[in-house]
Amino acid sequence: MPVTKEQIMGALERVGLPGGDTLVSRDMIRAITIQGDAVNFVIEAPTPQDAAQMEPVRKAAEAVVMEVEGVSKVSVALTAHGPAAPKAPPPNLKIGGHPKPQEGKTKPSGVQRILAIGSGKGGVGKSTVSSNLAVALAKQGRKVGLLDADIYGPSQPRMMGVNKRPASPDGKTIIPLHAHGVTLMSIGFMMEEGKAVVWRGPMLMGALQQMLGQVEWGELDVLLVDLPPGTGDVQLTLCTKSELTGAIVVSTPQDVALIDARKALDMFATLKTPVLGLIENMSMFVCPDCGSEHQIFGHGGVAAEAEKMGVPLLGALPIDLDTRLAGDGGTPIAAGEGPMAQAYAQIAKGLIEGGMA
Repeated sequence: MPVTKEQIMGALERVGLPGGDTLVSRDMIRAITIQGDAVNFVIEAPTPQDAAQMEPVRKAAEAVVMEVEGVSKVSVALTAHGPAAPKAPPPNLKIGGHPKPQEGKTKPSGVQRILAIGSGKGGVGKSTVSSNLAVALAKQGRKVGLLDADIYGPSQPRMMGVNKRPASPDGKTIIPLHAHGVTLMSIGFMMEEGKAVVWRGPMLMGALQQMLGQVEWGELDVLLVDLPPGTGDVQLTLCTKSELTGAIVVSTPQDVALIDARKALDMFATLKTPVLGLIENMSMFVCPDCGSEHQIFGHGGVAAEAEKMGVPLLGALPIDLDTRLAGDGGTPIAAGEGPMAQAYAQIAKGLIEGGMA
């Protein structure tokens, strides 16, 4: 069988970098070409200083690709972004303001599907599910975007390990960032860390409209939108002004969370947005010492709600310390291996097989 790019990227996942990342998770692989049994690619370091110290990494990458069946020749170039040439200050890009009038619902050019990921209340792990699901879909070969629409509490910059301001070549177009194979945009990239966003509803709607319409998303199979909790302005704007494929609702099993989840479900029904499925998060806790299961928040409440509504239960995810540590560290657990990565991979597989992603 001919050698594939997926095989090469899979091998390069094993080449580690300081801090627990890999060449693939840091998105440092460029220009893979395969000609028969010969493989060529480029490792692009962030700076020339980094590149000067990465010769051992280059040799390691060459060695792991040589181990791929069918490969007998490997050429690996090491390069870096050069220092920026002196230039005028970048255009000023103002985010937030009154939304511009638009006719009907729109969808960013090149984006095939938009999935909203919502919850009735905060604290149920919606953003954790969003980031891990985006990475899991990307690992299965989908072109994925992730829009952090939680304007007041953006968490994707931390969870995805990105802390840079997007470029804007003309003061209008926004160039998104990339991490773990996912194209990213968040209001958190535009604001100073720790600074509160104190905006009224029209400014929220304007910011969401900008992040959907002015960002160069490129060609995407699916754009996941991490919504804020509740049923407010952002949800209303997204459902009425964008061509949504559907919504996924995340909830914990306890009654208090389900009460609010039902409100989110009712909101999507009112706004004629199809609910594609539910995810039960914090479904149980598995003791790492004895292996016993503890249903801290109850169990099965979301499954019962899904059955009542006639929509799929897409997955039941346990409380997991490693998931929390991975999110805080900027590398979603779905980017690695293990039971939790497999759980997210299974949810992603279900979405793909169902034609939803």
